[in-house]
Amino acid sequence: MSMGTTAPVALVTGASRGIGRATALALAAEGFDIAALALGDTDRLATLAGELDRLGRRCLALDADIGDTARHAALVAQVRAALGPIACLVNNAGVSVLQRGDLLEVSEASYDRCFDINTRGTFFLTQAVARSMLGDPAPEGRHRSIVFVTSSNAVAATVERGEYCMSKTALSMAARLYAMRLAKHGIGVYEVQPGLILTEMTAPSKPKYDALIAQGMTLDPRWGQPEDVARVVRTMAAGLLPYTVAQDVRVDGGLLMQRF
Repeated sequence: MSMGTTAPVALVTGASRGIGRATALALAAEGFDIAALALGDTDRLATLAGELDRLGRRCLALDADIGDTARHAALVAQVRAALGPIACLVNNAGVSVLQRGDLLEVSEASYDRCFDINTRGTFFLTQAVARSMLGDPAPEGRHRSIVFVTSSNAVAATVERGEYCMSKTALSMAARLYAMRLAKHGIGVYEVQPGLILTEMTAPSKPKYDALIAQGMTLDPRWGQPEDVARVVRTMAAGLLPYTVAQDVRVDGGLLMQRF
């Protein structure tokens, strides 16, 4: 772990793989020290910490469940004690449905899991971080930000995973609400809506979507990469979207563009 105490701190959830990992590396390149949070993925967190160390950035690896809201205050305090005040929160952690299928067969377990982690857990972690931000002086010359990573399914319905869509739609509203609450304090709140991003989570569906992309499902005829999303998050965290409030940016290759 590299030493140094002047860098701003970013807390990235779901940081051990996919979009979260790419985002942690992108924010490190922007000059942030990283609190990398993931659940039960300690080996990958350790690998990420090593990569960040080689980039000259400090990293605090946190094995934690954001659905466990009773731990949020302690997690925020742990980050502040180890690295310093949090200047950026990236709400990336999330889960999909337990099983795709008929909306009439959705289980309470799958519904509750999506909402407990994607919506409830993220909402209350944001609350804890926002309280911490408001209790600290604004860092001179540094933008403070909260970024919600939602999904194209915050807008577009997929009936085979309705509980996931509902949880992401609710999270999109949470981004707007926090933006309204925090804008006057100079804290930028943004939303990123990834489309078809090639990660371990989406890999099982690759053959299906390869064919759909070839048929024009996206205007940019390729899968998105985690780094595509990470660059957008980096732009937001760097404060390069001045005078914007509750901006939602679709990183989806034109997937949701209305066409006829």
